[in-house]
Amino acid sequence: MNSLLRIPYSLAGAGAHALARAVPSGDSKFRRGLSARRGIVERYARWGTRSRDPSRRLVWFHAPSVGEGLQALPVIELVRSRRPDVQIAYTFYSPSAERFAGSLGADFFDYLPFDTSADAEAIISALRPSALVFSKLDIWPLLTERAAAARVPVGVISATLPESSARRGVLGRALLGDAYRSIERVGAIDEKDGERLREQGVRSDRISVTGDTRFDQVWSRARRQASPLVQSLRSARPTLVAGSTWPTDEANLFPAWTRIRDKIPDARIVIAPHEATDSHLRSIEGWARPNGLRLARVDADDASDADVILVDRYGILGDLYALADVAYIGGGFQSAGLHSVLEPAAFGAPVLFGPRNEKSRDAAKLIEAGGGAVVTAVADLSLRLAEWLGSVPARDAAGTSARAMVQSGLGAAERSFALVSALLAR
Repeated sequence: MNSLLRIPYSLAGAGAHALARAVPSGDSKFRRGLSARRGIVERYARWGTRSRDPSRRLVWFHAPSVGEGLQALPVIELVRSRRPDVQIAYTFYSPSAERFAGSLGADFFDYLPFDTSADAEAIISALRPSALVFSKLDIWPLLTERAAAARVPVGVISATLPESSARRGVLGRALLGDAYRSIERVGAIDEKDGERLREQGVRSDRISVTGDTRFDQVWSRARRQASPLVQSLRSARPTLVAGSTWPTDEANLFPAWTRIRDKIPDARIVIAPHEATDSHLRSIEGWARPNGLRLARVDADDASDADVILVDRYGILGDLYALADVAYIGGGFQSAGLHSVLEPAAFGAPVLFGPRNEKSRDAAKLIEAGGGAVVTAVADLSLRLAEWLGSVPARDAAGTSARAMVQSGLGAAERSFALVSALLAR
């Protein structure tokens, strides 16, 4: 790290510690994230003393939130199945990833402490990792620095660096340059990512293009047996699954759906809002019932007969795309950006999304393949839905193209496992 930034960065870390001590616990993500850092170094130390097997190597995966964790998932599964001699540690940053982290079967999982030299040294000493692997782009400068000083090889899988990323600016380069230069192996998603990472300081001979492990993850999910919930909701009715929707999506989707019901009276919609808050769920219920639509929440006994199935809990949307004849993905009508289009595509569902999708390379690939389409307003959303829900040949052709696009990206998990294996062999 640039010496001029070391002092303010350290002060920021100290301030975060003080905030964690001072702010009361609560249910918000902010309060949960702070309270989780209380006593965190001691938790690492306890696990290291009680459960770290010195006769086994340990690979430490870090993914800040659920999306990056899903990218790490197929690689973790390969390590677990092929390297039973290796212990697995998994860390995350966002409270939204806590439940996901607990489902991975890692030997150790916890939040990542704030990025200070003292905490980094302490947790590296506790875990005694044989390799540290970041998923996607969440590189922490002091953690990476202390890992390199402890001779722990550092790698990145499904590595990406968007052209617009602040990490590419003057401040980002000064803050992260040393960390990038110390990375041993990088598996970039594509050539452009690899070139941008080289510009950040990663040595050219340490970069290879391994692809995006999300393709393997969603493909595996689509191939497994449907859950009992999905089986109970199956129907011959034309079905739209609208996932991760925001109010800006629903402002276009709901009027379009009213038009679709006039043309295709037996069509139904499964809707999973991005934020399943009470107020958001009530707003969807407030739209459905005055429009003569029978609404049921997803776990209700009569959900399979409903015109609108409202998903009011997290963690099941990826499986529910198995119900989709057509999918709509939220986020494309606001600056937050488009959510993942790969999950429904893996099930062979053509995918619709809003116009603000320029940051999604997968959306661009879907459009090019003919398995996805951009909608900009109620009128063209209505037309696209009518075309794909009303015509089985048109829907099947687009769905086949969507599935083929996902299939073309397979293999990244195997290549990333080879990268991790090389780090463990050092």
